[in-house]
Amino acid sequence: MVGLMYIAVTIFETDPHIPLIMGTVTASLIAFLYGKYDWEDVEDMMFKGIRLALPALVIILLIGLVIGSWIGGGIVATMIYYGLMLINPTYFLITISAICALTALAIGSSWSTMATIGVAGMGIGVSMGINPGIVAGAIISGSYFGDKLSPLSDTTNLASGLTNTDLFEHIKHMLFTTIPSFIIAMIAFTIIGFNVGDTSKSSQEDVQAMMASMQEHFIISPWLLLVPVIVIVAIMFKLAAFPALSLGVVLGFLCHIFVQGGDASVAFDTLTNGYSIESKNDMVNELFNRGGLHDMMYTISMTIVAMTFAGVMEFTGMLQSIMNKILFLAKGTFGLIAATLASAFTVNATCSEQYISIVVPSRMFLKTFIDRNLHSKNLSRTLEDGGTMTSVFIPWNTCGVFILATLGVPAWEYGMYAILNFTSPLIALLLAATGIGITKITDQEKEEFTAQYLKD
Repeated sequence: MVGLMYIAVTIFETDPHIPLIMGTVTASLIAFLYGKYDWEDVEDMMFKGIRLALPALVIILLIGLVIGSWIGGGIVATMIYYGLMLINPTYFLITISAICALTALAIGSSWSTMATIGVAGMGIGVSMGINPGIVAGAIISGSYFGDKLSPLSDTTNLASGLTNTDLFEHIKHMLFTTIPSFIIAMIAFTIIGFNVGDTSKSSQEDVQAMMASMQEHFIISPWLLLVPVIVIVAIMFKLAAFPALSLGVVLGFLCHIFVQGGDASVAFDTLTNGYSIESKNDMVNELFNRGGLHDMMYTISMTIVAMTFAGVMEFTGMLQSIMNKILFLAKGTFGLIAATLASAFTVNATCSEQYISIVVPSRMFLKTFIDRNLHSKNLSRTLEDGGTMTSVFIPWNTCGVFILATLGVPAWEYGMYAILNFTSPLIALLLAATGIGITKITDQEKEEFTAQYLKD
């Protein structure tokens, strides 16, 4: 079923919806014929899967509103305008990656970072003539670096909590894989940047023409930069994503009316249907004709279909069966960590949700790690390396569809440039093979952990 989805999406370049539906039908037939489930049971499993994704769906809807209101309010245009003025194309990739890393570290959310800084970064990079896949890869690498090491991150807290690992012990242990991965990514983006700077298709005249077009259609003011700053600061002070992004929508809506001089009815229509612009500059049209609720419906529908498939796979026990086969192959420390990485990636591919890729393997592997005198923080780090990091590579995973909706680039175009995300699990395997960064526990510590957390 996963193979069918991969072939349909990457080779035939079709949307994942129908392959996912076919996968759901196949899984349902197996449940009927071999699992002895009736239709009501299977239907309930589908609904449970969809319910798991509801928080993500709400955020995706809000992101559509944010993008629409920020384009209409001139906020995105202002960010792109000053970015074009200040950032040299040669150093753009490492600059945008570093900015995204710091932002995500401060607010604890790769999604919010990509939806704010990332959207502007895509506009700047594409305006400079840089391949959109490369720009998206730099944004994703920086965003996931900061998210992974932030104590405010939901996945970071989830991985540490499910493995009964102290949060800051978990974060410090992740430095073994995350820091080398980020250094490799920044070196790669530096090298790519020098080549892009030499061969960029975008001449200075093109950039100037685009900036002039933006000035013609938007009021550009540094004061508009306060809107993303306010949203980022709100999240830093632990305001939840829903109210923080809602605040961003309201501020963008007000800027559309009172700064850009737009009509209220047009501002409301922008929230629903996205911003509409007709300029003489094709790149401006491409960058700013987007946003709104309707722009997210593709992503919403894909997520719903994916989670019906995930629900049947999870609640019939099919996923557990696959995981048991992987666990059987886990011999020694290297084999156990490799099996954990493979399990997390498999869940990302089958259940289409990065949270499940942390939840399911954590339940399966915790006792095995402790029984082999391995500290639980080895498992929590591996869950992030294999689950959080690889979620972006699956086109039908909620992370893959979110990035497509937000940055406008599909997984098969940015995948090879999301350097941090694929080097992190590779370094995890290297550490497992050498024993570097692998923390052991004594028999007494094992008994104490087992008595406290695994006694049931």
